[in-house]
Amino acid sequence: MKADNFFEELPQGYREAYHINAKSAKWGVIFTLGSLLMALAVILPCLLAVDIVGAASSDSLATLIALIVLCVCMIAYIVLHELVHGAAYKALTGAKLTFGITLTVAFCGVPDIYVTRKTALIALLAPFTLFSIIFGALAVWLYFVNAVYYAVVIVLIGLHFGGCIGDLFTAILLFAKYRDKRLLMRDTGPEQFFYLPGEGDAVK
Repeated sequence: MKADNFFEELPQGYREAYHINAKSAKWGVIFTLGSLLMALAVILPCLLAVDIVGAASSDSLATLIALIVLCVCMIAYIVLHELVHGAAYKALTGAKLTFGITLTVAFCGVPDIYVTRKTALIALLAPFTLFSIIFGALAVWLYFVNAVYYAVVIVLIGLHFGGCIGDLFTAILLFAKYRDKRLLMRDTGPEQFFYLPGEGDAVK
């Protein structure tokens, strides 16, 4: 099964069709602004649904503890997000994983192989799918139980959606523009290279 999910070398006749570099100034601005807008679009309307100020002011110690929990969970989420990418890649390819973090992006990649379009989509969307379900279920439950921790989860959901901006952009690109099943992707982590038979130079 794994042999059907990737190639160790780029097949003959394939050319680079597109290139995303999250470390470049162009993509850094695009992803940062997109991430911020997505986070705010989730956080603001959800927090307006409950009296967060009243709940927080009623117990300052509990609110402080909740803020500490939020900070810990934010760091843990970033790590877990990349580990889920890695788990998906490992299960589908068995290839060596690369992890890293820069000022603008945390990443997991499989730079030594070329994965199929199906494999790319599964690995790209695995964290978004998993954590959307987990955080969504927690938010629904906490909405009726504890307003302060409901706010904590909503902020995490905002971070989650914003943090998935690169994954979602790439997945949408594959669904909307690169639907050819022959497409291959090389994922170094911060960079994704897309290849198709007979294509021209990359779009930077």
